[in-house]
Amino acid sequence: MAVRRPTLEQLRSVAEDLGMHMGEAELKSYDALMQANYAAYDAVDAMPDYVPAVKYPRTPGYRPEGEENKYNAWYVKTEIKGAPSGKLAGKRIALKDNICLAGVPMMNGASTLEGYTPDTDATIVTRMLDAGGTIIGKVHCEYFCFSGGSHTCAAGAVHNPHRMGYSAGGSSSGSAVVVSIGEADMAIGGDQGGSIRIPSSFSGIYGMKGTYGLVPYTGVMPIELTIDHTGPMTRNVRDNALLLEVLAGADGLDPRQGTPTVSSYTEALGGGVKGLRIGVVKEGFGHPGSEADVDAKVRAGADLFRKLGATVDEISVPMHLLAPAIWLPIAAEGATEFMMKGNGMGTNWRGLYNTTLLDAHSAWKHRADELSDSLKITMLLGQYFTKHYRGHFYAKAQNLNRKLRAAYDAALASYDLLLMPTLPMKATPLPPADAPRELYIQRAFEMVPNTAPFNASGHPAMSLPCGMSDGLPIGLMLIGKYYDEPTIYKAAAAFESAGDWTRM
Repeated sequence: MAVRRPTLEQLRSVAEDLGMHMGEAELKSYDALMQANYAAYDAVDAMPDYVPAVKYPRTPGYRPEGEENKYNAWYVKTEIKGAPSGKLAGKRIALKDNICLAGVPMMNGASTLEGYTPDTDATIVTRMLDAGGTIIGKVHCEYFCFSGGSHTCAAGAVHNPHRMGYSAGGSSSGSAVVVSIGEADMAIGGDQGGSIRIPSSFSGIYGMKGTYGLVPYTGVMPIELTIDHTGPMTRNVRDNALLLEVLAGADGLDPRQGTPTVSSYTEALGGGVKGLRIGVVKEGFGHPGSEADVDAKVRAGADLFRKLGATVDEISVPMHLLAPAIWLPIAAEGATEFMMKGNGMGTNWRGLYNTTLLDAHSAWKHRADELSDSLKITMLLGQYFTKHYRGHFYAKAQNLNRKLRAAYDAALASYDLLLMPTLPMKATPLPPADAPRELYIQRAFEMVPNTAPFNASGHPAMSLPCGMSDGLPIGLMLIGKYYDEPTIYKAAAAFESAGDWTRM
């Protein structure tokens, strides 16, 4: 079937989009000259798409309701059994609903994408199934993942597993909840500003954002190529390390990856922390929104590492305070151009393009009023600075990002790990249905000053629960050198084995 040729009015509109003004004779001239080019588009249209085959049978599943979905964490329950044996045999795995799972609905928290069903599996899906895992469903996330709270999903707020009516953290909200309450052994989250680590901290589980490019993002709906991460969320350190062993490594389809260094992460467990040097970054504490009990519990966690045999010093990384400002133009302008205006795929990169997702996601342009307020404010910001400043600040932020990475690398030249609170606060109340926009936006972004910097810099960072206050979990974050996830896991395992975190 031939692609549609433009009418002269459509061609005039296209020209005007590009700042060209043509009379009818000129338009007709170009129209005639362009006819021969359409044959190439006809040829591409006639060829089948070239995407990986789907290996394991599955059903579309169902949407659980009522007591079966008490916290509103689940989007779809199903059961897809992988290979009969492997590292993940017997493990039940939930997927954040920005991950393509062929034949199973996907909405990525957004009303404008609801009704879409992928035709391919993400690389990490195939890897988990090949390793013997069982995928048990898709879990809710924030509206196109643009919130650190758990209140922006078009299907309703996700509730904290420790206290109904409170945030589970975002954007991987459902992932944290189903792991915390034991309905899944493992879950996959995504992280562009903290979206693995935020819900892990609020919900009291372990969440690893690996080194940038360690885990292939292929088949996961992107936000911005330079800050996209996906990774494991679990109830214990061993499962986290085990899942990362399965996920990590280049797939040849993701330009974020290059040639990542992969390790046997479970082998790092059990070694203890004697001899490790840990730098407690003072700029990670005392933010304007910091809660005193959170800072105190994390400092107590640092003291525990000292008692376990590590050398623990307070250090200063002044640029950490500037890091959220560097991250913001990258996230706002990059996401507006790539995820939204570029329909989730953009251009100028090689790898697997999910054309069915691109087509389905493009519907947002006709339904933009439905977008969440957290996404709208991001897009307004990104579009303003792209339109009126030509992308200058995105470019400058990427230049400054090299300096940011160097600042953390300098600290890590003297220390094996950096330590700070994952978040400055405990879980917050969910905004009520009639909340003013100011509160809605505040609850979406107030918690990112320690997490977002490492999406920009790309360093591996893991949240581990280090105590509770007022019945809500508190997270401690460990940051390592590029591809030094083993040292993070070694320290996290020693901390975990030191006692019940809920009583620390």
